[in-house]
Amino acid sequence: MEFTTVLFYVFSAIMIIAAIQVISARNPVHAALFLVLTFFNAAGIWMLLKAEFLAIVLVLVYVGAVMVLFLFVVMMLDINLDKLREGFWSHFPLAAAVGGIIVLEMAAVLWRGFLRPDNHVPAVSDKIGNTKYLGIEIFTHYQFAFEVAAAILLLAIVAAVALTLRRRKDSKYFDPAAAVKVKAKDRIRIVSMKAESDRADSNAAAAAATVKQEV
Repeated sequence: MEFTTVLFYVFSAIMIIAAIQVISARNPVHAALFLVLTFFNAAGIWMLLKAEFLAIVLVLVYVGAVMVLFLFVVMMLDINLDKLREGFWSHFPLAAAVGGIIVLEMAAVLWRGFLRPDNHVPAVSDKIGNTKYLGIEIFTHYQFAFEVAAAILLLAIVAAVALTLRRRKDSKYFDPAAAVKVKAKDRIRIVSMKAESDRADSNAAAAAATVKQEV
């Protein structure tokens, strides 16, 4: 058995155990940490398949951004764990059946590929891990699909902002358009007025009392 095959089985075993812990852990923070471990092992398998770009993207995007944000949200929210786990065992048979069907379908596809006598790895697969060739494939043969995916993601971002945008009465905000239209003379106004202060009034009263005494 080759060393890469041993690494594949090690990564696969750890990934399966961590994935099971994601859905069985009682603490949401622990479940998120197990999901991070799952992503790391999946990235290791991508590295074994010479798909370095996909492995780095999996670590940077999902582990470095999505899961960290998810952990912050979970730790800041007051989650009722007992209410969260209500109905778990009642939905478990249906979930197990769906999961079993998915596993059988994936195993049928993979097993049929392994049993083919003319099964060979094409020469072009040596370049699949190169980011340059991946970019060429995306922006030449799959350019339309890439642009459609970008438009869908942009639409999702705009929709998320529109759904979460709420004007609260206790929040202070200003209109940028009105701020830009303000002229220099509208920002400040110089008014000429007589200087008055308590100290000046007291000095004037003392001077008036002195004049009266002298008179």
